[in-house]
Amino acid sequence: MNQKLDLENLLGSHGSNLAATMRKGLQWLDDRSEPQLLRQVGQRVSDLPDFIPVTKHALQNSFGGNQTQAPDDLLVGRGLFYLTEQRRLCLDCTSGHYQMLWGYNHPDLCAAIAGAMQSGVVWDNHSNIPQAPAKQLAHQLVAVANSPDEPDPLDTVLLGVCTGSVACAAALKIQLKVYQRDRSSHGAPLIVVLDGNYHGTDMVPQFMRGLWPELVRHFEVIVLQPNDYEGLEQAFHRHGSRIAGFWAEPIMMNREAIALEADYLRQARHWCTETGALLCIDEIQTGFWLPEVFEFRALGIQPDLVVTGKGMTAGFHSLSAVLMKNRHDLLEQYDAISTNGLAALPSLVALASMELIRQNASSIRQIGSRIGRSFDALVQEFPDQLVSAQGRNYLSGLKFRSIDCALAFHRQALQAGLWCRVHAYHAGHSTLLTKLGLLANEVIVDYLVDQFRQLLKQTDASKTSHLKQAV
Repeated sequence: MNQKLDLENLLGSHGSNLAATMRKGLQWLDDRSEPQLLRQVGQRVSDLPDFIPVTKHALQNSFGGNQTQAPDDLLVGRGLFYLTEQRRLCLDCTSGHYQMLWGYNHPDLCAAIAGAMQSGVVWDNHSNIPQAPAKQLAHQLVAVANSPDEPDPLDTVLLGVCTGSVACAAALKIQLKVYQRDRSSHGAPLIVVLDGNYHGTDMVPQFMRGLWPELVRHFEVIVLQPNDYEGLEQAFHRHGSRIAGFWAEPIMMNREAIALEADYLRQARHWCTETGALLCIDEIQTGFWLPEVFEFRALGIQPDLVVTGKGMTAGFHSLSAVLMKNRHDLLEQYDAISTNGLAALPSLVALASMELIRQNASSIRQIGSRIGRSFDALVQEFPDQLVSAQGRNYLSGLKFRSIDCALAFHRQALQAGLWCRVHAYHAGHSTLLTKLGLLANEVIVDYLVDQFRQLLKQTDASKTSHLKQAV
C-alpha cells in the first residue's frame, strides 16, 4: 500500500509531532491580532506541543551543518511574524532573505495561486512554450520600466532566468557582446563597478568584487567608491571607449545599505552615453519595494540594462529578469537560461504582487518615508552610539560607531525577537540592516523603532553605570 504524501510521512521519523506542532503554531498565529502578537514578540509560546526538530547535520558547515546546539530555525510563519522551532515569536525585519515582499504566505497571493491552478496555469513548463502569465509579466515589466513618452524605452525582457545570479551574468554578457560588436578594436573591455558591489554568485560577477583573481583572464575591472563624483569622472576620462559597462545597485545592501545619490547616477548616465558604455542598474534588492516598482524610475534615471529578481515573486519561487533595449538583444537562447525561467505560476504571482503594489501605492510611500524619518531620529537621539541612518525607505540600516557595538546590538535584537542582519564582517562595516515587508504599517514601524530605542537606552545606561563604578 502506497504511503500518503502528507507532511507527517514526508518528514520521516519527525513527522507526526512536528506536523502537529506546525499546524497548531500556524493556528496560534492566525488566532491573534497584530497588537497581541507584538506584545509577545521575543517570548516563548509555551502551549505548543513538544517535538524533536530535524537537525542540520546534512547541510554544509556554512549553513549550520556543524551546529551542535538544538536547532532554532523557522517553524511556521504568517505575515511578518514567525515562530521558531524553540517556539519563540519573532518579527521578521528583513523579509526573509530580503525577498518576502508581502511576508509569509500572503492570503491574497495564496488565493491567486489556487485560482490560477484551477484555471489551468501550470507550475512550470519549457521556456520555448511560455504560458500566458509569463508573456503578460514581460509586458508589465516593460510598462512600469518606462515613462509613457520615453523615446528610447527598455522594451525587451530576458525572462528565461530563474535566479538573480544568472540574470546578472546575462546582463554582463550583454555588455561584453555589445562591446565586441561595436568597439572590439579598442582593447580588452573594462567594467566599472562600485566597491562593495554584489551582483550574484557567478564566477565573473564575483571576480568584479575581488574573488577568483587567478582564474579570470582578459577582463579588467575598475572599482570606484560609491558617490565619488571625481573618481567616476576620472575613470571615464582615462579609459573612455574601453569601458564596456557601469554597474550600480541603487542601495548597496552588501555594503551597509549605502544609498547612491540620484546626481551620481545621472553623472554615470552621462559618461556612459559619451563613451558608448552600457549602464546597468541592479535592482535585485531594490525592485518592487516602492510604488514605482523600480528605484531607477523613482530617481529619474534611464539605464540601458536593468536586473531584477528577489521581491518580484514575493518569495514564492525565484524568477528573475533582465530588461534591455531591443538593439542590445544579442544573446542566443542558450547563452543565458535557467530551467525554471519563464515559469508560469511564479509569473502569475509576480503579476498579482504588482497589482498589490498598485493598490497599496499610497501606503507603501508613506510607510517607506516613515521608516527613513524614524531611523534618522534614532541617530539624532543616540549620537554616541550611531553614526548615520543608511539606505532609503524600506531598505534601511543604522551604522554604529564600532563593529563591537553593532554586533552587540544585533545579539540583543535577536534575543528580543527582532530578526535583522548586521554588516560587520569587513573592515569598517558596523551597520544593522532591515528590510520590512510591504505589509508593515505605522504600528509595526513604530514598534520596531521603539524596540531599537529601548535597546539603545539600555546600552547608554550600561555605559553610565560602568563609568560610575570606575569613578
